[in-house]
Amino acid sequence: MILVAIVAEILEEYTALVARVLEHLLRDAPFPRRMRFLMLRSLPFASPPLPLPLPLPLHPPIPAAPTR
Repeated sequence: MILVAIVAEILEEYTALVARVLEHLLRDAPFPRRMRFLMLRSLPFASPPLPLPLPLPLHPPIPAAPTR
């Protein structure tokens, strides 16, 4: 059982490494943009798109006036 877990972990790391190498190679490959996008998206363990940073508020919130 332990051996199976070790082999599974090694295969997972190997697959992730191969996917990263393929992603690196395909990113600069001379394919049309759409074809390159489809190939990169079909990779297992493909990197998710980078999330957009949250926009900062333009003005700090105005504190409410004290009530009496």
